[in-house]
Amino acid sequence: MPPPFGMSNQPGEIPEDRTLEISAEVLREWTGKALAYLQAYITSLPSQPMGSARAAKAGDAVAPALAPEAIPRQGMDLDRLLEHLFQRAIPGSFNTASPGYLGYIPGGGILHAALADFIAAAVNRYVGVYVAAPELVALEAQVLLWFAQMTGLPTTARGVLTSGGSMANFTAVVTARTTKLPENFLNGVLYVSDQAHHSLAKAARMAGFPASAVQTIPSDERWCMRLDDLVAAVAGDRAAGRTPFMVVASAGTANTGAVDDLPELARLCAREQLWFHVDAAYGGFFCLTAEGKKALAGMEQADSITMDPHKGLFLPYGTGALLVRDGELLRRAHSSTADYMPAMQETTDPLVQDFCEYGPELSRDFRGLRIWLPLKLHGIAPFIANLEEKLALTRYAADVLRAMENMEILAEPQLSIVAFRLTRKGLSTAATNDLNRRLLARIQAHDRVFLTATSLRGVFALRICVLSFRTHRDRIDETLDLIAREAAAVESLPGP
Repeated sequence: MPPPFGMSNQPGEIPEDRTLEISAEVLREWTGKALAYLQAYITSLPSQPMGSARAAKAGDAVAPALAPEAIPRQGMDLDRLLEHLFQRAIPGSFNTASPGYLGYIPGGGILHAALADFIAAAVNRYVGVYVAAPELVALEAQVLLWFAQMTGLPTTARGVLTSGGSMANFTAVVTARTTKLPENFLNGVLYVSDQAHHSLAKAARMAGFPASAVQTIPSDERWCMRLDDLVAAVAGDRAAGRTPFMVVASAGTANTGAVDDLPELARLCAREQLWFHVDAAYGGFFCLTAEGKKALAGMEQADSITMDPHKGLFLPYGTGALLVRDGELLRRAHSSTADYMPAMQETTDPLVQDFCEYGPELSRDFRGLRIWLPLKLHGIAPFIANLEEKLALTRYAADVLRAMENMEILAEPQLSIVAFRLTRKGLSTAATNDLNRRLLARIQAHDRVFLTATSLRGVFALRICVLSFRTHRDRIDETLDLIAREAAAVESLPGP
């Protein structure tokens, strides 16, 4: 009998290489070495520098961190590689895991998720289609059902875990476009606030819309979308022969944490037959708290919701989610077939679905475990307690800032962000902006806390965003003390 195709009767003609098949002993040794570094890293987090000394000023060039190198031909010892990572590469970045990281939107990265990711990567199961891993797909679908229950969406809701809010917003725009507009959709118009996340404009562009399709609506004194201007814009576009199809509300803006008037926007969208999307990437999980649920009332009426577990559930970066009220609309917008694919599931069972039918990705990692494992280990209670603590810490910080001489609150906390600036009598706006740039630089120079800034209608504003599970009263007190001391010092300097 001839040998199977591609095989030979002559032994040794096909060399074997098992280098990548590491033994249990080597795995134990390697993970032990990595764990030793990680334990030292985690225990020293409170005293580690923030990396803010390396924060580039706006417009400054950033020096290359490394020089290009050729493809490695020979391997290196793991000890040397771990030393490079933990003594150079990791310390040379913003310390986003620190309790002093109060800039942008912190996450923190709970270690339970690292354990889950280790398991998920090691077993390497594919969850893009149901038949490939039924119980693991059901596990991830269960996570999405929990999110739908948290937000108050009906049982018809379905969703997909994404890499973050940007991909979730893109998927929402595509779903709204497919549902509300004809095949030739270029006449469509979507509406965002001037405080909306920039991913919305990018999502519209990637979805094929011209820049003119995105109408920016002014915000009011609380940095929320002006409803009267929105109503006028929709009417004006209809009169001009264009087709309004989508309104994006913010449930916690990156600038100030502002929450748009969700109930009124929901009513407007229902009346005008517009897709109502809520970008709750930052603020969505505050709905788990009594205070947050009140602030986010109306979110449950959305057609779609973006949420980032890597923000409000303290998970590692790379964990976002989109929920759609009518899950079948999400599927219709993304369903695609091919001869080499298995049959897709045709069922109303919420735990039986093919994730490739609900978003743009076919190949994807098993993201659900990093959410499922921590929630099953602890239940929801400690997550709620942490969110309540962050809301209280932000109110506390605002109260202390408000009492400081010459300090102005530019955006009162609606969730866990407060925006403020230092003022000096007689200074112009430009000079006051420069004063606050110097204040921020002096705070960052201590390398103990990391704050970021934004521009609010031309006003340079400092921000404190409290959303790390490691941030507690002690680090907030240290931050406020630094602000007070450096504000006094910068005020004593000659003006520009």
